[in-house]
Amino acid sequence: MKRDPQRPEERPQPPPSPLLSSSPPGEAEGAEPKPTPPVWIFGYGSLVWRPGFEFTSRKVGFIRGYSRRFWQGDTFHRGSRSAPGRVVTLLEDCGACTWGVAYEVRGEQIAASLQYLNMREAVLGGYDTKLVKFHPQEKDAEEPILALVYIATPQNPSYLGPASEEDIAAQIIVSSGCAGHNIEYLLRLADFMRYFCPQAEDKHLFSIEEALTSILPCLYYTEESLEETASVPQKSKC
Repeated sequence: MKRDPQRPEERPQPPPSPLLSSSPPGEAEGAEPKPTPPVWIFGYGSLVWRPGFEFTSRKVGFIRGYSRRFWQGDTFHRGSRSAPGRVVTLLEDCGACTWGVAYEVRGEQIAASLQYLNMREAVLGGYDTKLVKFHPQEKDAEEPILALVYIATPQNPSYLGPASEEDIAAQIIVSSGCAGHNIEYLLRLADFMRYFCPQAEDKHLFSIEEALTSILPCLYYTEESLEETASVPQKSKC
């Protein structure tokens, strides 16, 4: 007995090739694309109080293996070419940790924040980027968060390197840039550590703050003395 040939509409159709499918494997057609994962940016200098970009959330915490040092020169934000300021960078230090703030950026915030920070930190500041593990201060935090950080290395032209706390404080006192006085930078960073990370130690930072506060009264006294001297009539030696 002969079988009737199948009609065209009844012939079994082969499965579509995955190369021709517009949806990713395992994802149904018409489904919304998966959202871009968030990016975390760790700040340990002026970013802790003035990020300058929109963010979704922020966390106080620390990264291990680095010490904060006022070893980077600044001729734009907190200084000038004639009087470079001193700002912080990170120095690799196995037994140390540096406290700061990590910012979470999502969606359109990612490109906008990275473009802004590239100009602020890399182009104008001389910093390079690196990925680090950020440990939130929260007790219920589970795993460390991978975060982007900006570090000024000795290879950049604005790098100043080590100096005594007294010399650094003296340089900070006379430096000012487009973002404000270098003194403000130091004091705001010290205040952040004092109020948000009271359990943490930062001998380098607080030693510079102490040196600065010991120098300032001497400067004020000298200025007042000069003003008083100028206002007092001088006796003629004739």
